[in-house]
Amino acid sequence: MADTAPAEKARILVVDDELSIVEVLKALLRREGYSVMTASDGAEALSLLRQQPFDLMVSDIRMRPMDGISLLQEARTMMPHMGVIMITAYATVETAVEAMKYGAFDYICKPFKIDELILTVQRALSYELALAENETLKETFRTTKYHFSMVGDSEQMLGIYDMIEKIARTESTVLVLGETGTGKKMVARAIHSTSRRSEKPFFSINCAQIPESMLESELFGIADGIFPGAAMKKQGIFEMAHGGTVFLDEIGAMPLSLQAKFLRLLLEREMVPAGGQQGFPVDVRVIVATSERLENLIRLGQFREDLFHRLSMIPIDLPPLRERSMDIPMLVNHFLAQINDKEKRSITIEKQALRALRQYEWPGNIGELESVIVKAAAAASDSSLITLSSLPAAIQAAAAADSGNGAAAEFAQLRGQSLKTFLRAKEKDYIRFVLNQCGGNKEKAAEALGISLATFYRKYGDTDT
Repeated sequence: MADTAPAEKARILVVDDELSIVEVLKALLRREGYSVMTASDGAEALSLLRQQPFDLMVSDIRMRPMDGISLLQEARTMMPHMGVIMITAYATVETAVEAMKYGAFDYICKPFKIDELILTVQRALSYELALAENETLKETFRTTKYHFSMVGDSEQMLGIYDMIEKIARTESTVLVLGETGTGKKMVARAIHSTSRRSEKPFFSINCAQIPESMLESELFGIADGIFPGAAMKKQGIFEMAHGGTVFLDEIGAMPLSLQAKFLRLLLEREMVPAGGQQGFPVDVRVIVATSERLENLIRLGQFREDLFHRLSMIPIDLPPLRERSMDIPMLVNHFLAQINDKEKRSITIEKQALRALRQYEWPGNIGELESVIVKAAAAASDSSLITLSSLPAAIQAAAAADSGNGAAAEFAQLRGQSLKTFLRAKEKDYIRFVLNQCGGNKEKAAEALGISLATFYRKYGDTDT
């Protein structure tokens, strides 16, 4: 099934085993002046690709006998500079994300909006044309893809950088997952700064830090004259960020009363200010983040499932620092370089201290690591070296536990005693250690141990018996 039209703009190949979809796409794209050919399956599409060049391929993912992913892989090999847009449904969003890893420019969901389709086609053609005609630009992408002002070259982070590069050229909503302190906001900024919206505003707001009564007006603004004597309306973040990107951290804290309104903005690209009746169009790219799994909130009835599906089209799961400890030396050097540059110093860190940092679990992730380095550098005001003794008691304890020094003798002394006795002995040793590191200050020691002062006195009293 091959159809042709006079080549007025780019050449586009439409591939789908549903005739109705093919006819609709062909009519829409030809109306825009594009030259369109169609194929009913992957084999026919490959045959056409062997016969002539195309600038863009729009293909469904679910086809038989050859699925869209297999077609994409072969097509990109045959025509590296041809853009590819995949068509999918909510049920196959994960597959669509996989398609982007194989080089697809973007994907659109069924049922798609005409404006969204045409805009995606235009962006794909512009982007692929730039790469095809400018080899210098291609080389720039290859050499800078692992930067984005982020630090780390572990396998996990290289995968994150690669994903950022692919996501940045799309307009899809992104869900960034990760524990507190893993760098979710940095990922959002990287996506924005690498996208076509980089010259437009970037707004960030933490939904958990804004009172529920104020969050609606902060996001959506306030309509004219809603309050007595208020002649001027208040602009919300979505309106102020027109043309740019909005990053909503801790999206799980958004109250249910606002989630429907937010979903409408995502689906219709239209915003209704607080107290208003009429909506108006907004052009923003939305990136959200959460440190809590939204699936858990859905089960508790605290988060809309339809909103979750819309937000989770492209997920980025940031690894905790403990799972990429090989990046810790690089991060430490990065933080020290910032301190040295700002304070005109030359602080370094000893190997034993650096080894201890790698052995620690880092519940606060990168944010906690930066705080530790800043405090250790300040404590080393009379020296240019951060030592193990400059680090917090918990990190020193982790290093001591890992080293296993004296473990054999300790076990020999406790041989034949119960597990309870052993654990109590270890607790006593750790309490003494922390108290010593805190200079004998019991309040500071209790805070470092994460227990109340009353509990500390009870346990500390036990250590003296």
